[in-house]
Amino acid sequence: MSKNLNTVAAILGAAAAGAAIGILFAPDKGSKTRAKLKEGLDDATHNLKDSLSASSEVLREKFTHAKENLDGTYGELLSNMSYKTEEVISFLESKLADLKAQNAKLQK
Repeated sequence: MSKNLNTVAAILGAAAAGAAIGILFAPDKGSKTRAKLKEGLDDATHNLKDSLSASSEVLREKFTHAKENLDGTYGELLSNMSYKTEEVISFLESKLADLKAQNAKLQK
């Protein structure tokens, strides 16, 4: 993301520098210079939109992958908890059976 912001900043900086140099050294009429400036601004705007669109797409893909990974991890966690719950229940049932057996011996 930082790389894309640096790229956008570099594009805007280059466009501004180019426009300033063009105005200072322009041999053309003012109307032609204004048309060139408008063209340069339109190009910079188009490049910025393309960069933002590409960055947005990259972020969307990363978010989708992160969500899929989170869903998978959540599913694994639930599955592991289910198995552990069964183990705990089995352990408690065996201990309860042992206690019932000891209680039956004491009541005789």
